[in-house]
Parts: sequence; structure tokens; C-alpha cells
Amino acid sequence: MDDIIGRLERMRAAARAGGGERRVQAQHAKGKLSARERLELLLDDGSFEEYDMFVEHRCSDFGMEEQRVPGDGVVTGHGTINGRPVFVFSQDFTVFGGSLSEAHAEKLCKVMDQAMKIGVPVIGLNDSGGARIQEGVASLAGYAEVFQRNVMASGVIPQISMVMGPCAGGAVYSPAMTDFIFMVKDSSYMFVTGPDVVKTVTHETVTHEELGGALTHTQKSGVADRAFDNDVEALASLRRMVDFLPLSNRQPPPTRPTADPAERMESSLNTLVPPNPNQPYDIKELILKVVDEADFFEIQPAYARNIVVGFARMEGSTVGVVANQPMVLAGCLDIDSSRKAARFVRFCDCFNIPIVTFVDVPGFLPGTAQEFGGIIKHGAKLLFAYAEATVPKITVITRKAYGGAYDVMASKHLRGDVNYAWPSAEIAVMGPKGAVEIIFRGSISDPAAVEEKTEEYRSKFANPFVAASRGFIDDVIMPQNTRWRICRSLRLLRDKKLENPWKKHANIPL
Repeated sequence: MDDIIGRLERMRAAARAGGGERRVQAQHAKGKLSARERLELLLDDGSFEEYDMFVEHRCSDFGMEEQRVPGDGVVTGHGTINGRPVFVFSQDFTVFGGSLSEAHAEKLCKVMDQAMKIGVPVIGLNDSGGARIQEGVASLAGYAEVFQRNVMASGVIPQISMVMGPCAGGAVYSPAMTDFIFMVKDSSYMFVTGPDVVKTVTHETVTHEELGGALTHTQKSGVADRAFDNDVEALASLRRMVDFLPLSNRQPPPTRPTADPAERMESSLNTLVPPNPNQPYDIKELILKVVDEADFFEIQPAYARNIVVGFARMEGSTVGVVANQPMVLAGCLDIDSSRKAARFVRFCDCFNIPIVTFVDVPGFLPGTAQEFGGIIKHGAKLLFAYAEATVPKITVITRKAYGGAYDVMASKHLRGDVNYAWPSAEIAVMGPKGAVEIIFRGSISDPAAVEEKTEEYRSKFANPFVAASRGFIDDVIMPQNTRWRICRSLRLLRDKKLENPWKKHANIPL
């Protein structure tokens, strides 16, 4: 027995050592933590239960039979974050560069299968050089097995990817199919083909960071949701975000006690919207003043900034927030903002998270770039997402709601449950001046007469009362009462029941 126990301890020590002290120090020199250090920061103290510590690869080609490390380049298991269970895997770059072998993939598949059975989130800490070349097609098959599980888990359990090192080639498609992707600045990158291949094929010279770094994917491509300065900040923020999410699609959103009273008035909101309809204001000020304790976790803050999405709490319970941002492109909807908001709305609907929408939208962004880029289909994605969603939907129109963009932004016609408007709301087909120019085209040329008709149109339509008289707005509320009215509506809708017609799945305009 003593021999077995001694052997067990030696094998455990070898697994915990990963690629050895020298390679761990190399990670530290790059500003990166080791795979196990990351799990220690992510999970509650003492909560981690490891799976498959002794798994080794089965490859015997190219001298691989002489190189075996227990764990085979990935640490897997389960633990808790603030007392709530999660399954995790953390790739170990110190062992074969974190490359994925057949055995490595089997470890990932095991925790994903377990998470699906139990109904808890999966969090992946990615730091891998890609497929293990020595294993050939076996490693590619391993990736495909992981991809299949990503698809089956989609909409069933939250899946979060934290890219903390290289992620290239086929490896990028697993994070791409998860719900959220976070990256670390200057130490993580994602791309399908690397700089050398790009230079060979297209003759473009580009660095790893320019091609697939954290800033590229959070600002330009929209592939990643947030970028953090270092591993420690990234993992702390990940812990914070997980607190907003339910464990699975069978669970209600989590709640936590709050000292912020639901009936709190915020008189400063009465002057948030400027008297000049063309003057911008920061919609984030409204969000922070309405939600619990000004606690708002924004998703994709650096991408498509003309729309704001993220998680907050109302009376302690999670809500998803979608809001047009007048500070950027006057709050117009365009291709990128439509895609960004549509994906967020669909996530909230998957996981029973009520959606609160703040509307100030003058329309869809005009121009050949938008039309050639397919704004019709991309804009339809957001419309489709809101129309399909069955979770509680509360909408507050703060100022402009013009044209088709009024319809798209969680209007009553898309099964909005409670639709409010501030007194400053303008609900119309278009702005007063443009409307008059079209209605009286060729019949009025006198500037004074045009101005008179513009004021007439404004008095008739640039207010919330026409829509309210038709029942498209449930009430016109004072801005200072916005939090209280939303909280009361969420209480009312807590037991809402709504089902879509049976179908295999919808065919969203991709």
C-alpha cells in the first residue's frame, strides 16, 4: 500500500508541475499565470475538484512515446464561483504548448458532457498552440468532438471562453460558438491563419497583435466581448460576470439582496434629455442611475458603440439592458450594432433573463456602405431576436423613435409587455423637417411656410401622445420614476408564460 501511495503522490506532483519550473517561469516572464494559478484565482478557495489528472496521450510517432506528462496539457474539473457550481478547463501552455491531442479533447468533452447532465456553466481558459501536429487527424477529430458539444450546449448552459494566450486555426471555432469571449491584452490572440500564411497568400505584412489581438477583436471585428489588462483582472471580472447568469436554461436568473430601494426617485433624469433634439447625451448615465447600485456589466463596450448592451440587476434580480447611445452616430442602428444587440437579446431569451430596452433611435444609418453590407438582413436579425423572445420585455422611449427602427427596438408590436415613454419622446415615421419636405415637396417653397408646417408636424407627432392614444405606449412616465416603474413591471411579469409555435428551430436571417 505504501508503494501505491508513494507512486500516487509522485504522479500527482508530476501533474501539478506541468511542463516544469523553467516553462512556468517563462509563462510568468510573459506576464501570464500558469493553468493552475488561473483556476485558483477564478474559483472559490478549496472548491476545485480535478478530473483526469493522470490522463496521458497515446501517440507513439515522432518520439512522442518518450514525452508523456500527466494531464496532457489541460487541467479539468469543477468548482464554485461565489458558491455557485461551474465546470472548468484550463489549458496548460507549458505542456506541449497546450496543444490539443485526442486525450486532451476527451478531457474537454467529459467536463462538457457532465455540465450538460447537471445543468451548470462551462468556462474555458484557452491557452493553446492548436492541434497537436504529431497526432494528425486524431487531433482534428478531437476538435470536432468539442465543436459538436459546443453546439449541443448552446442555449442550454452558459458557455464562456477566456482566451489567455494563443488560439489559432481550428482552435478558434470552439470559443466562437460559446456565448462570450474575453481576451487579455498583449498576451492573447485569435486568428484562423497566422501572419506567415497571410503574407504568403495575400502579401500583407501584419503582426500577431494586429491580426488577432485583443484590441482588434474587441474594437474592429467584434469577435471578442471584452479585453482586460492582465490575467488577474480578467479572472476577477469573469467571477463578477458569472454572478449575473443562471446556471442553465431551466433556472431563473440569480438574485441577491440589495439595499437599493425599488421606489428610489432619480430627479436628475428629468433634465437628462437636452431641449435641443439634435444634442446628444450619454445613455449610460440613465442606465447607471436606474439599475441596482449603479452596477452594470457592459458587453462589447468598445464595439458598435452606438448601442449599449450588458447585465444589471433590478431589485436584486438579473436583467439584460439594451440601449441606443445618442453619443455615437446619434444612436442610429447600423450593421454592427444590429448584430451586437441581436446576439445579446437571443442570449437573454435563452436563459430567462428579462430585457429592459431604452430607446433613442433616429433610424437606420443610411449610405451605400450599409446597403452593400446587407443592412436589410442584419437589421432584420435584431427585429427577429426581439420578436422571437418570450422573456419579459420592458421598453422605455426616452426621445426619438423614428421609422422602422421604432418597430425594431422592442415595440409593442413585437410583443413588448410594458412600453413606456418619457414626455420628451418623439414617435413618428421620421423627423419633422424631413417629413414636411416629403409631404409638401414642390408645393411649398417659402421658408416661413416650411417652418410653420414643421412645427405643425412636430406638435402632432413629435410627442408620445398619438402612440399612447392607440395603445402602443402603455403610459407616459416622468423620468425620475423610471426605476420604480420598471421594478413594478418586472414584479408583475415574474410569472409570465408565453410560448412560440412548435418548430424544429427558426430560420433567423443570418
